[in-house]
Amino acid sequence: MLDFILTGGLIVDGTGKPGFVTDVAIAGDVIARVGDCSELAARERVGCAGAVVAPGFIDMHGHSDEVLLVNPLASSKLRQGITTEVGGNCGTSPAPLSHREQVDRALRLQTRHGLELSWTDFDGFFAALERAGCALNFCCLVGLGNTRDAVDGISPRPLDAGALERECSLVREACAQGAIGVSSGLMYPPGCFADAEELTALARAAGDAGGAFYATHLRSEGDQLEAAVEEALAVGRRAEASVQFSHHKAAGQKNWGKVHRTLALIDKAKSRGMDVGLDQYPYKASSTGLDAILPEDVKAGTRDDVIARLADARYAAALAARLEFEWGGRWNDIVISTVSTSRNRNVEGRSIAQIAAARGRPPAATVLRMLVEERLDVSAIYFTMCESDVRAVLSYGSTCIGSDAAARATSGPTSAGRPHPRAFGTFPRVFRRYVRETALLTLEEAVRRSTWLPATRLRLRRRGKVAEGWYGDIAVFDPQRIGDTATYVEPLCYPVGVRHVFVNGRPAVRDEATTGEMPGRVLRRGRDL
Repeated sequence: MLDFILTGGLIVDGTGKPGFVTDVAIAGDVIARVGDCSELAARERVGCAGAVVAPGFIDMHGHSDEVLLVNPLASSKLRQGITTEVGGNCGTSPAPLSHREQVDRALRLQTRHGLELSWTDFDGFFAALERAGCALNFCCLVGLGNTRDAVDGISPRPLDAGALERECSLVREACAQGAIGVSSGLMYPPGCFADAEELTALARAAGDAGGAFYATHLRSEGDQLEAAVEEALAVGRRAEASVQFSHHKAAGQKNWGKVHRTLALIDKAKSRGMDVGLDQYPYKASSTGLDAILPEDVKAGTRDDVIARLADARYAAALAARLEFEWGGRWNDIVISTVSTSRNRNVEGRSIAQIAAARGRPPAATVLRMLVEERLDVSAIYFTMCESDVRAVLSYGSTCIGSDAAARATSGPTSAGRPHPRAFGTFPRVFRRYVRETALLTLEEAVRRSTWLPATRLRLRRRGKVAEGWYGDIAVFDPQRIGDTATYVEPLCYPVGVRHVFVNGRPAVRDEATTGEMPGRVLRRGRDL
């Protein structure tokens, strides 16, 4: 007896081939048949006439990580059609944890979510996630920020030979425990202190353990964008690793248009045999910590070291002058999305310019005071990109879709603040805005970018395609209705048009509502993929 038969849908199988109408049968955790199932029996027949039956979407760039222990239903992801997330991006992963990071992260998890930290390595984190259960499949990169912190590399200088070897050992251990590769966040401490030699060694170490995949949040996404792309390509070439450019963009009006040159650099590398890809969220604004605007020299040391500097009146005055020179006239482009304490809750959703005017303080001084009050734990949205660049990157054939967001919900601990709308709307927005409304992508191509392309880059086993014998990760959506509803003003809004979502053959979303089932799996390199 089959479990489900999805009848009469338009099968868009993920490979980019034209869709065709037929049935899909699910038995256990796999697709048992793609074809006429009218004579077969099943526990349930699900009518899909007029809907697209596609592979479940793969979020190539997520940040859920330990949030999945707090929000295992991951409803903001599931209701977009996402069935698999890649975590550990931008140099920050749930493991390995140094003693210093254990203390810091344990405090934040307890304060925000009432969650106890019970792991230090990937084996421990994956075991915790499997015990708790999760609605999504999850695989994870190991972050440069974690490994550098673990060898006390929190100062802006190259590691000595011994520290570098210890860091490489941590990467090899993480990949042996199932991490799929290594990520760097080269705008964030302590990863920003790593040089190209260190990055190459870490990517090579990941390859030694079977995870030769290097995902990078570039050292610059603005003035030095082209040099940053060239550095990442050089790392991949020397390490013989696949390179993934995270949330590729050009930030700042004077840099708009540079993506055409960076895409040409990537094309040149691919023509020489390199394995290179990108991911992108389809919005003109980015989101990260407010402390990202601090110069690199300010970020050295521990969190307490940075806060102490910012709290020093003389130091803060000199730093404020530097920030005014860099950001003067653009303070309306930075909007506070989330703070960690009730003290500044009233500023969520307001720009730095608005907050400064209300408080009667210069904008840069307002930023520094807020960072001290919130112990650097402030998220912001940066309106620094342009639509033509978004379209250029999205139209590039090697661009996957990634939300750059953690799993959220509309109530409970993960509903705090006013997050970037990408947390709820990324994939449906691609289909609404760039397939249905502007025809930048065909339906089949948008599905390929969301499924088969990331699956093949990650070497996921039997995922990313609607085919017999492949895992039953399936998204059923209405092509004329699918769309995002989340906005910058009202971001906690689920999309519409994603009817059903199956994860490993079990229904996680039915009739646009989560079912409460948690059929997701941890996908480990060397074991599950």
